[in-house]
Order: sequence, then structure tokens, then C-alpha cells
Amino acid sequence: MISALRITLKIGIVILTSGCATYQSEVDTARRALRDNPLHAVEILKPKAEAEGRDQLVYLLDYATALQAAGRYDESARAFLQAERLADLKDYHSVSQVAASLALSEEMVQYKGDDFEKVLINGLNAINYLELGQFENAVVQVRAVNNKLNALRTDERPAFNQSPFAFYLGAVLFEADRDFDNAYILYTKAYEVAPDYPPLRSDLIRAAIQAQRPDQVERWKKVFPDIEIRPEWRDRKLREQLGEMVLVYQQGWGPRKAQRPEAPRFPMLVPVASSIQRARVHLTNEKGETQSFESHRIYSIEDIAVKALEDDYSRLVASRMGGVATKAVLADQLRQKNEALGELAWIAMNLADRADLRQWSTLPASFQLARQSLPVGRYKIRVEGLDLYGNSAGDLVTEREIEVKARKKVFVHARSFD
Repeated sequence: MISALRITLKIGIVILTSGCATYQSEVDTARRALRDNPLHAVEILKPKAEAEGRDQLVYLLDYATALQAAGRYDESARAFLQAERLADLKDYHSVSQVAASLALSEEMVQYKGDDFEKVLINGLNAINYLELGQFENAVVQVRAVNNKLNALRTDERPAFNQSPFAFYLGAVLFEADRDFDNAYILYTKAYEVAPDYPPLRSDLIRAAIQAQRPDQVERWKKVFPDIEIRPEWRDRKLREQLGEMVLVYQQGWGPRKAQRPEAPRFPMLVPVASSIQRARVHLTNEKGETQSFESHRIYSIEDIAVKALEDDYSRLVASRMGGVATKAVLADQLRQKNEALGELAWIAMNLADRADLRQWSTLPASFQLARQSLPVGRYKIRVEGLDLYGNSAGDLVTEREIEVKARKKVFVHARSFD
């Protein structure tokens, strides 16, 4: 057991720091800055992300997200790679950290991240590389995602950790790389976890045709009899005249952890209201002809975070029950030597035992996508946010020009914080 002197010192530290800010209050200023000045958010988060310690991973994730929002994609990519290395480390809780977590709180151990967060590191990093025009590096990230998801499935981790956004983005990239067989496989995996995502109906049939899987083509035609097979899906010459625009949209804020009022040792998730619910893409060709289409949600961070916390709740209960028992033993040992010190230890340790509120809190509420097959040429593109009723809530991407090339995909990224 920890000596009485060490316990006394720890009690002193607890008393002195009992008013310290939680992770959520520490990062709140940076989150507010992301709305209007992402570069300021970067400045706030950088020293926290560079400081080694038990909180480094969570701040690295927020820092990498802020860099991406600020358009500093190369730096964001490097930060995500560093975060991935930290997240992949095994068994890096020290004995002293575990002991302190029992005597004090869950915040005393190294932050390791939820499984779904670890998967999203690569998905978001793929966006960085697409923005940098480094397609091959984006594909590397997609392959890393697939390996992680396969490992989670092999380890029989809960099915909700399987990410339809990661599967779908991977399928799109493999399709762009003309790796049609892997594209088809990932579209089917996306369908397994997000069967209600509307574009998958066409994607599965098209991908089966491109992968030369006639039996699967017939299978999906029976499942989706209303889907019309477009001529270019089968005709290579027609495909040579077409390209595609793909919007990847991160909408709003995911839910945030807070202490449960009735049980401060345990966290709960509080939704963050978003005025912008989806995106509308406006495209104008060289003839001045305009077309518009909207994004579809493929992945809800709000839903997955709730499931992850529910799945972890039994562990949290067991951990805190163990913590209460540990506190009682330590306090009793001190009472045998000094009654007042023992009572002080019991009070201080329980005051310090608060919910661990660390999470990747700069994640969006949802990931959404919009795709459109287009004739080769130059287009002006503008992306506007829409509220719940379909009214315009301002531009997410101001008007700029893109070039659509034969059998190529142009990727556009947008993020809203309102």
C-alpha cells in the first residue's frame, strides 16, 4: 500500500487542485474559436497537444481537427499520425496511474480513446490527404481503417464500432483507384451497418457491375427493383466522358460529456444543438446551366457515442466501486495513525472522484456525403448549409472552380460549427 506520507502529500495536492478545470472547460475556449477563427483554436490547443502526459492524445485529436478546419492539412495529417501512434500503444497505463485512479478519479489514467474514435483518426486523415492532392496517401489511410475494423470484428468488439462512413469513403476511393473488387466489398460492408443510406442502392449495383460479379448484380437488382441501371455503368466509352464530384461534409458538434447531477462520479452525454442540418451543393457548368443536390447522413457520432458510453458503463461502475473500497482502506490506515488525517483523506479522495469527461469533443454530430456524376469540364461549385426546414443558413464553401476529369473524382470538404 502507499505509505501514509505519500497519501498525505496526495491529499494536499487534491485539496489544492480540487477546483481545477475539467477537460471540457479546458477545451471550451478553443471549441468556441473554431466557429469564427480556427487559427486561434490552433494556437490554444498546440501547447496542450505537445505536452506529454496522460491527456496528450485527447488534445492531439482536437488539435488535428482544428488544423484541418483552418485549412492547414499537412500539419493536421502529421498530428493525426502522431495521435494514431499514441492510440495504438498497448498497456501504457502505469501502476501508479491505476492506483491513483482508484484512490482519486478515472482522469488519473492515460486517455486511450474509444474504438470508434481510433477508426475515425484515419478517416479524417484521408480527408487531409485528399485536400492535399495526395490520393495514394488517402488510400493508405483507407486501408488502415479497413485493417482496424477487421481487427475489431475479429476481437468480437460491439458491432456499433463498425463505421459506415469509413467503409463508404474507402469504397469511393477504391472505386476512384479502379480497384473495383475492393470497392464492391466495402460498399457491401457499408450496407451491412447502414442499410438505410439511400445512395447505397445504386452503389451496390454499379459496383457489382464494375467488379464483374454478375451473380451479385442480379442479387441487388432483386433487392432494389426500382433502381435503373445507367448506360455508363456498363459502357466504358460512355464512362470516358464522365467524372464525379464528391462532397464530404462534417455537420455540427458531437455530444459532450458532463457529470451526472445525481452521480458526479459518472459521465453522461449532452447533445449540442446545430442550426445547420445538411448541405446543398450548387454546380454551374461552362454553359451557365445549374444543378443542385443535397447531402445524405451516413454516420451519426451522437448515436455511436451514446452506444459506446452505454457499453463502457458496467466497467465504469465496477471501477468506481473498486475506487470507493480503495479509498476506505487508505483512509482507515491513516486513521490508525491519525484520526483527523484519516477523516481528511476520506473527504478529499471522495471530493476528487469525479467523472472522466475526456473525449474527442471536436468531432461533428454527423458525417454526410453528396455525389454527382458529371460530364467532363469545368464547374463553379458552391455549398450552402440548410436548417431543419431546408432554409439557407449561409455558405459552407464559397463559390470556386473545380475541374471534372474523365473517370476521376473531385473531392470537396466542408465543416459547419453552427
